[in-house]
Amino acid sequence: MTVVPATGHRSAREVLAHSRAVLAPALRAAVDTLPDSMRHIAGYHFGWWDEHGRLTDADAGKAIRPALVLTAAEAVGGSPADALPAAVAVELVHNFTLLHDDVMDGDRTRRHRPTAWSVFGLGPAILAGDALLTLAFDVLAGTRHPRSQPAARVLSAAVLAVQEGQAMDLAFEQRADVGLAECLRMAEGKTGALLGCATALGALFGGAGPDRVDHLRSFGERVGLAFQVVDDLLGIWGDPTATGKPVYSDLENRKKSLPVVAALTSETAAARDLAVLYHRTDALSAADLVRAADLVESAGGRAWARERADDLLADAADHLAAAGSDPRAAAELTALADLVIRRDH
Repeated sequence: MTVVPATGHRSAREVLAHSRAVLAPALRAAVDTLPDSMRHIAGYHFGWWDEHGRLTDADAGKAIRPALVLTAAEAVGGSPADALPAAVAVELVHNFTLLHDDVMDGDRTRRHRPTAWSVFGLGPAILAGDALLTLAFDVLAGTRHPRSQPAARVLSAAVLAVQEGQAMDLAFEQRADVGLAECLRMAEGKTGALLGCATALGALFGGAGPDRVDHLRSFGERVGLAFQVVDDLLGIWGDPTATGKPVYSDLENRKKSLPVVAALTSETAAARDLAVLYHRTDALSAADLVRAADLVESAGGRAWARERADDLLADAADHLAAAGSDPRAAAELTALADLVIRRDH
């Protein structure tokens, strides 16, 4: 993705650092309004304290979605400060999905720490996730911004799309015949919808008209889908010290991730061998997992995913240009998009 020419634009890491610094006080203030039990679990999940409530400085995530909100507001000539409630709301929703995803997937590690459910139990973690979702809408309702009502509807639609995508993902685990097109639709909902929501909310709170909001939403959706493609690659080949998850974790869980489905539907000899491994009912050994990863690559799944991610970012760039964005903010949105995909895969 080609960076839009601009003078003095910040790097993606500088944008993220600034956004985290702006977001952190507002996010903590919002979480502090939760009932104590849910606040405790949420604070643990965000990395603010350990399971006993003692202060820590654990990884709280990159906060890419809030950065997209704030930068999209700037892209349409608005103030990032006006868009801060939307950035908080999006980050709350994102972490609601993470708490629930960890429960549904049975993951015991996130951001190099035990997941909330593995520390506090399934029920409490689910309730803490529900609390974050409720709080997100409360944050939007509490702002006096004239776009708060349509913003709530944009966020609600994104949440439903995420939930539908997650439901499809769970259903795929019980099926042997998942197609690549429906797998892409699942990822569009599960990941693309919330990043598209982030850029749309930023544009809304920045005062943009419908066409510019739609183009920035499309930019975010395509970046989000590219993010999921790359995340699926990391779920197979990612370095555990960087991802916080065990190597080959997606293969061990027989997830129908995009590279896997691309491989399984390739009609190659490697695809047939991979299907035999993937459809076994017993646990895969360490050697089986290594072989499965090799088969995904031999069947073209890894190459397909890399190419698809690049194509999505090119399409995102077209929408960003069509939005008539401020050059400096557009360059920073482009840098954020590049950071999403230029991870080790």
